[in-house]
Amino acid sequence: MTCMTKLSLACSTALVAFAGAAAAQSVTIGITQNNVGVDSYQTTYEQAFIAAAEANPDVEVVVLDAGGDVARQIAQIQDLIQQDVDAMIIWPTNGQAVIPAVREAFQAEIPVIITNSNIAEDGFDFVRSFSGPDNVTQGARAAEIMCERFTELGIQDEAQIVQITGQPGYTTAIERAEGFENRLPEVCPNVTLVESQPGNWNREDAQRVMEAFLVQYDDIDGVYSGDDNMGVGALNAALAADRAGDITFVGATNFAVGYDAMERGEYWGSIYQSPVDDAEAALQTALDILAGEEVPFLNYFDTPKITQENMGEFDRPVF
Repeated sequence: MTCMTKLSLACSTALVAFAGAAAAQSVTIGITQNNVGVDSYQTTYEQAFIAAAEANPDVEVVVLDAGGDVARQIAQIQDLIQQDVDAMIIWPTNGQAVIPAVREAFQAEIPVIITNSNIAEDGFDFVRSFSGPDNVTQGARAAEIMCERFTELGIQDEAQIVQITGQPGYTTAIERAEGFENRLPEVCPNVTLVESQPGNWNREDAQRVMEAFLVQYDDIDGVYSGDDNMGVGALNAALAADRAGDITFVGATNFAVGYDAMERGEYWGSIYQSPVDDAEAALQTALDILAGEEVPFLNYFDTPKITQENMGEFDRPVF
């Protein structure tokens, strides 16, 4: 279905326009997103994408959402190939499973831009650019935040922590965990990561994981979560068990709920990442490629550390 009237979030497919098109001739850019309804970051990303796209009538975009279903996303990629879009943006539901469909787009000579969460390295030859955050660096910075806090508390040589990761198989989840796990022993070699379990980017799932951790471990000094949505789920479990005061909570992708928990003194730190910047960067990357400009393969935007100590320098997230 294609929605020819004013785009709304109810439309599964929409034609709208994006500002910044350099070409005199109109171009069509297709996007298939991961799962807009799963969290407020992805919802805000889509809203920002739409708002940016409405600004210029010279560029049309076809907006699709996979709803977290790999098979649906593969079908959407194939549909965009059939529509012969000029460029394609993909937010992968699974970084490995989408590679054959990405190869099909490459063979159809459609430039592919991966957004937010990269595909597996096996698919890099079929992609023109990745636009999004450096997730390995985000994980490493979260480890530094955790270590710095433990050092302030004087427990850097004895602390025990648990980790709540994102959705298994999802590149962002893998890379943030990798960055954290590799950096932590470099900065705090005596801190012990006792267990990691997936929270699937879901606050309720993360709360259940944390409830199990609290039963299993009498001594938990820190929790690292792959995003603040899960981190607040972990915090809620610890608050219910009356153990939150003894635990340092660190996340990534600072959500509004994480920011507010930091302001209350319950949540220590995170990584600041704007879904608006994310969406606009992906669209601009596609337009730059279509305009023939040189674009780096890894086209990262910066995501700085945010803690209770410097949060006044950052606006409250809009998601």
